[in-house]
Amino acid sequence: MFNRTSLQAAAALASISLVAGCSAFSDDGGDGEKRIVVGTTSAPSTLDPAASWDGSWELYRNVFQTLLSFPTGSTIPQPDAADCKFTDKSSRVYVCTLKEGLKFSNGHVLDAKAVQHSIERIRTINVDGGPNGLLGSLGKIDVEGDRKITFNLTQSDATFPFILATPAMSLVDPAEYPADKLREDGKLTGSGPYVLESYEEGDKAELGNNPHYNGFADRKNTGVTIRYFKESEAMVAALKKKEIDATNRGLTAQEVVEIQEKGKGTEGLQLVESTGADIRYLVFNTADPSVRKLAVRQAIAQLVDRDALVAKVYKGTAEPLYSMVPKGISGHTTAFYDRFQNPSVAKAKKLLKDADIDAPVELTLWYTTDRYGSATAQEFNELKRQLDESGLFKVTVKGKPWKEFQAGYQKGEYPVFGRGWFPDFPDPDNFIAPFVGKNNVLRTPYDSPEITGQLLPQSRRESDRGSVAKQFERAQEILVGDVRLLPLWQGKLYVAASEDIAGGERAMDPQTVMQLWELQRKKSW
Repeated sequence: MFNRTSLQAAAALASISLVAGCSAFSDDGGDGEKRIVVGTTSAPSTLDPAASWDGSWELYRNVFQTLLSFPTGSTIPQPDAADCKFTDKSSRVYVCTLKEGLKFSNGHVLDAKAVQHSIERIRTINVDGGPNGLLGSLGKIDVEGDRKITFNLTQSDATFPFILATPAMSLVDPAEYPADKLREDGKLTGSGPYVLESYEEGDKAELGNNPHYNGFADRKNTGVTIRYFKESEAMVAALKKKEIDATNRGLTAQEVVEIQEKGKGTEGLQLVESTGADIRYLVFNTADPSVRKLAVRQAIAQLVDRDALVAKVYKGTAEPLYSMVPKGISGHTTAFYDRFQNPSVAKAKKLLKDADIDAPVELTLWYTTDRYGSATAQEFNELKRQLDESGLFKVTVKGKPWKEFQAGYQKGEYPVFGRGWFPDFPDPDNFIAPFVGKNNVLRTPYDSPEITGQLLPQSRRESDRGSVAKQFERAQEILVGDVRLLPLWQGKLYVAASEDIAGGERAMDPQTVMQLWELQRKKSW
């Protein structure tokens, strides 16, 4: 969702043309009522926005509205359901005025009270690891008439507009979504471009056009079917067989290379590389005895060879990452490299010896088997190989499906586990704030008073987000000193599609979420 690596957004989006031969685009999808079929390995964990701070956003963006949004090409929030602005100089009073005539897909009115209900229920329900973590600066919400909403913040927070633009702040119908509990009937009611016509958990979602929609999206198709795959191999096989039209998320590096090089069975496919800032990292649960001591965590940081990991597993579709803030985002540094330099068994051995820790240290690494693509298993086996070969660790690797994995790390069951981060919004705050504090998104309490009490508040007073690099550079020095998080790599996002599909270069928004309305079929002359 942001500038990734050295590629600039405009250059990346223009690098691959989706228009080939003599073709035109049809407003009705090109082939009458034939829907676009999209495959992904990232199935929703829940249909209720109040419970999700994960890949469920892919569905939410297309069926719900938010007050603000990120249309293709934008890096700052733009009006969606409302026009909004700060009305004070300290970034503490944020006022939104809804568009006239907004309705939910069931015909119910979307008014100021519905907005208040949507945001307040997130705080009231307060799901573990849920989106309430984004609302730490929010105090009271006032409504005036049917269209005016005032957000009174407890502290300066120039990132608040970005938060309102995330799918976490999806607007829901008070008649369908209880104020104090999650909706659990397997249905969904929003005001976005599409309606959820049917849903089979873990299998597929059928989306049709919402006749009441009033927003910025210009739908290029008549509807979309999303198919959920557990493995990228099956997803790519379906793409080759024309059973699906496009894929998003989950492609392995080998599959990307195969399509790029027009390997067997891929002749009719195209690949679009999109800008973004998705990262992968390890989380250390210091409540667990195996990684409680800093020297153990430092030794792991000293041994991990990111270059080898990227070369062997991701084959050029990712690059080593040495800070939680990726390249292309203000405040990016190489802090972990500056501290630990190149991988060294001798230095790691000394760290353990100086702390009177006997080697080999037994360690279990956990990962999710169905969230980030099939290459995740290879990645963790490579990490195991590196640590085991040092002679300083004896590693066991275990994986679980996302729902079980998520429940496990939220209960503190894993000493070390892998996570991915697809940013909520294009700002360095979103690569630091979610991971620190008592109730962070990882459910591993991380007390860092300087970050939470000084650096973040200072940065949030600055409306010029390009001027906050200093605070986030310092925050990353603290993260390196604690080694509670270990960044591994920064990836690239790809949309693979049949050659008769257009719009892939516009489909990924700055939050790395697919805007399905941009996809359309080409229509030959």
